[in-house]
Amino acid sequence: MFSLLPDSRRAFTSLSEREILSLAIAAEEEDGRIYSEFATRLSAAYPGSAALFEGMAAEEDEHRRRLLDLYVERFGTRLVPIRREHVKGFITRKPIWLMKTLSLETVRQQVWEMEEGAYRFYMEAAKQISDVGIRKLLGDLAAQERKHADAADRIDATALGAEGRDLEKSESHRQFVLTYVQPGLAGLMDGSVSTLAPVFAAAFATGDTHQTFLVGLAAAIGAGISMGFTEAASDDGKLTGRGSPIKRGLAAGIMTAIGGLGHALPYLIHDFTIATTVAVVVVLIELWAIAFIQNRYMQTPFWRAVMQVVLGGSLVFAAGILIGNA
Repeated sequence: MFSLLPDSRRAFTSLSEREILSLAIAAEEEDGRIYSEFATRLSAAYPGSAALFEGMAAEEDEHRRRLLDLYVERFGTRLVPIRREHVKGFITRKPIWLMKTLSLETVRQQVWEMEEGAYRFYMEAAKQISDVGIRKLLGDLAAQERKHADAADRIDATALGAEGRDLEKSESHRQFVLTYVQPGLAGLMDGSVSTLAPVFAAAFATGDTHQTFLVGLAAAIGAGISMGFTEAASDDGKLTGRGSPIKRGLAAGIMTAIGGLGHALPYLIHDFTIATTVAVVVVLIELWAIAFIQNRYMQTPFWRAVMQVVLGGSLVFAAGILIGNA
């Protein structure tokens, strides 16, 4: 939801050459460790893909070494303590490499996002650099990261063979997931849960289906606008490769409103008892569907999703009823 708290992160365009190089070194170190962990986790089931990740980790380490050599030559031995989470435009990654169950599909999507983000970072960084040597290195690394982006396809090739290659997802599909699906799912979950309390508080406070519907409509639209602006303002897509902030904002906002309208629409029925019964059934379906969506598309363990969504949503639902009956 929209936050009024000040954002203490630095704007990417405000970074100096020393800070950009330090950030690049930290990013390469982190990416290398992630690829090494993928190799370890996948080695038993997918030895070919694990070997690919070992090679990618070694390449990231080589990138880090080249960046360090240039940094020491230009600025000395003291690195600036800066990481991606300190800079606007980067998103916080979900640590899927720590999950007990790690699917190949999840890894493929993560690899593509990492390499696309690295490519965009180096391209944007090169635009801000005046030093010829630094700019050349960043351009070279951008070209190499762009070549790495097909690693998601090579994972299928090594793990699944010709049949897997025929079924693999294209780059355009991965971009679609990043720009529309992920923000849309987040919006759907937010809208479904956050509007429960006002709808049912209004229902039990007034006993009027028309008034309850108007409250639900207002809550859904308000949540959609808030979520849409929040997603659009989260980053401009230049560094993360997540696509147009307007498209992401629309996806999140529309799906948030849809999630909120789900349990408000039954109150178009004039009979209060029937409308409320239908709304309660819709809420139960919504909460379990969200738990399934989190498990299926966001790699959240199913029972953890149940605890987070079903239990949390039930508490919000109960709060609305209690407030309405107060």
